Amino acid sequence: MLIECIQAALEKARYEIIENDEPYYGEVPELEGVWATGSTLEACRKNLEEVIDE
Repeated sequence: MLIECIQAALEKARYEIIENDEPYYGEVPELEGVWATGSTLEACRKNLEEVIDE
């Protein structure tokens, strides 16, 4: 059940490239304060998943 909720949130995530050491930025607009960065898009997505899980 929890995995399904995390996956549903990740489907609504928005990603962009920013000027940073970890240039990939992702957020879930519906979840205030839920954002993450990563050195690759996959790393960003994994980090975002961990933030949602918390």
